[in-house]
Amino acid sequence: MNGLSDFWAGSDGIGRTVALLLLAMSVGAWVLIVWKSWLLRRALRGQRDSVAAFWQAPNLKDGRERVAKLDREQVLLGMVDAAAAQPMAGTLQGSASAEAQLTRRLRDALHEGLGRLQSGQVFLASVGATSPFIGLFGTVWGIYHALLGISTAGSLSIDKVAGPVGEALIMTAAGLAVAIPAVLAYNLFGKWLGALEAELEGFAHDLRDLVLTRR
Repeated sequence: MNGLSDFWAGSDGIGRTVALLLLAMSVGAWVLIVWKSWLLRRALRGQRDSVAAFWQAPNLKDGRERVAKLDREQVLLGMVDAAAAQPMAGTLQGSASAEAQLTRRLRDALHEGLGRLQSGQVFLASVGATSPFIGLFGTVWGIYHALLGISTAGSLSIDKVAGPVGEALIMTAAGLAVAIPAVLAYNLFGKWLGALEAELEGFAHDLRDLVLTRR
């Protein structure tokens, strides 16, 4: 085994495509991991501070202003605006009861905010699920390509087999190296998102009760 340079030089188009695909998946996953770590941490802090500031406000208008300053991801702000909104007259939405209208607006705002926070989760799950198999395919193809080269050369010895086969096994290791961080990040972000969703649902429920009580 002489390293990745010999493996790359000895690979054909399919082997190099697999290696480049794993590299692109790894780069994409790490960029997403760094970005979502920053985003969700900021959302957790903003949600905690915004909820506390909102309930300490003297009225709904002042509460909205406080939330607008602290909720940098604008998840809570969307629900506060939804609670204060009025449907257009002459529409199906406007023909429903005030309680049903409020529930629908808060639900839509909650789902919209969570949808923004959940962006990228599908990519991490896809990388974690597929990259080991892509690496395994690269290994199988590399071994097949190496054995073809050995058979063409007409000579067979342990050193001629071990080198190409060992270099082909690098693809399996690369697939695992791509998958493991993506899976761990997906699980961690899922835990953070679950905590955010529970807090946002509680805030939406309390906000709904507040608005209905004040009417």
